[in-house]
Amino acid sequence: MKVCVKCTHIISFFPRSHLHHMELSNKTRISEFLLLGFSERPELQPLIFGLFLSMYLITVFGNLLIILAISTDPNLHTPMYFFLANLSFVDICFTSTTIPKMLVNIQTQSKVITYEDCITQIYFLILFAVLDVFLLSVMAYDRFVAICHPLHYRVIMNPRLCGLLVLVSWIMCVLNSLLQSLMMLRLSFCTHLQIPHFFCELNEMLQLACSDTFLNNVVMYLAAVLLGGGPFAGILYSYSKIVSSIRGIASAKGKYKTFSTCASHLSIVCLFYCTMLGVYLSSAATQSSRSSATASVMYTVVTPMLNPFIYSLRNKDIKSALKRIFCVQVM
Repeated sequence: MKVCVKCTHIISFFPRSHLHHMELSNKTRISEFLLLGFSERPELQPLIFGLFLSMYLITVFGNLLIILAISTDPNLHTPMYFFLANLSFVDICFTSTTIPKMLVNIQTQSKVITYEDCITQIYFLILFAVLDVFLLSVMAYDRFVAICHPLHYRVIMNPRLCGLLVLVSWIMCVLNSLLQSLMMLRLSFCTHLQIPHFFCELNEMLQLACSDTFLNNVVMYLAAVLLGGGPFAGILYSYSKIVSSIRGIASAKGKYKTFSTCASHLSIVCLFYCTMLGVYLSSAATQSSRSSATASVMYTVVTPMLNPFIYSLRNKDIKSALKRIFCVQVM
C-alpha cells in the first residue's frame, strides 16, 4: 500500500501536461513502416522481382513510344492524341510511384519504408490515380464531340480548351491529393506498423492508425464519390449519346467506322474501371489484405502496361507512326 502511495506521489510530481505529451510522443514517434508485399517466402522473391521488373519496363517503354509517336507525327497533333499522350505520361508516373520501391526492397531484402516516403507515396498515388480517371472522362468527352457534333469538332475542341481541360484536371487532382496527405499527418500510429501491401495504400494506413480516423474516412469516401463517380457519370453520359448517334447511321460500314474511333478508349475505360471494381469487391468478399494487394496489381501495373498495346494494336494512325519511327531507326 505504501508503494502505491509512493508511486502516486511520484506520478503526481509531474505536471499532467507533461505526462500527456509523453503519451502522445509514444504514439506519434514513428519513423518507418514495413511493407510485407506479396509473400515472405525467400524462394519466391527472385520470381516476383523478375516479373515486376519486366512489367515495369514494358509499361515505361510502351508508354514512352506512344508519347514519341504522337509528338513526332504531325498527323497525330489532334485533341484525341494530345489527351492520349497525357494519359501515357500519367501511367508512367503512376507505375513509377510503387514498383521501383518494391524492387529495391526485394533486392536489398528490406521491407522498410520511412514515414516521410510513405506519405509521399500516398500523395502521388492518389494524384496519378485520380488523374487517370479525369483524363479518361476528358477523352470520352472528346469522342462525344467528334461523333455527335462532327461539324463543330474543331471549333469546340480548340487547343485552348484542350489545354484548359488538362490544366483543371491537374489542379483538382493536386488539391485533392494534398488534402488527403495533410489529413494523414494528423493521425498517430501505435506499435503495429506492418502494411500487408506492396505500397502505402491509403485505406490500409487508416486501419493502422490508433487515433480517430472518422474525418479521414469521410473525406476519402466523399472524394471517391465526387472525383471518381462524377467523371464516371460523364463517361456513361458521353457513350450513351455516342451509341444513340451510331444507331442513327444507316449503313453497317458507317456504324463500324464510327465505333472504331472510340473502341480503344472504351477498352481502356472498361479495363480500368473493371479492375478497380474487382479489387474492392474481392477485398470486401475475402477480408484479406494480401488478396487485396494481389488484386490491386491489376489497376496499378497491368492496366498501365496494356494501354499502349490497346492503342497500338487497334489504332491505324498509331501503328503507322510507330512503323515510321522504327523505319527511320533501321535506316
